[in-house]
Amino acid sequence: MTDILIVEDEPAILESLEFILKRCGWTVGLARDGEAALEAAYRFRPRMMLLDIMIPKRDGLDVLREMRADEALRDTSVLMLTARGQQYDRRAAEDLKADGFIVKPYANTDVVAAVRRVLDPAAAPPSLA
Repeated sequence: MTDILIVEDEPAILESLEFILKRCGWTVGLARDGEAALEAAYRFRPRMMLLDIMIPKRDGLDVLREMRADEALRDTSVLMLTARGQQYDRRAAEDLKADGFIVKPYANTDVVAAVRRVLDPAAAPPSLA
């Protein structure tokens, strides 16, 4: 089983995310566009998806919309990668029940903490909110 499917079209970001998440012990799959993301999600059934909003072929919001409408994928956790200041995209992803957001640019520790919070909530530190 794949723990995390990373969907990112920027090679340097994709490679960096793959490296830090594998280093933490998670199994990782990769996709570079929206169509490949959906194909990989059906094939690998990841525990969660790390999904960039701005990707080719089908944007991340369209991918998330299709996942939430499909019984086979609707319960897959999704963390969205968003550019700072993209409030419309963030609201749309919240409406589609995204499990969280990672804002670019990000610190590697923030990515690991967000993924850990989604994949293993019992091990994540308690929220201060």
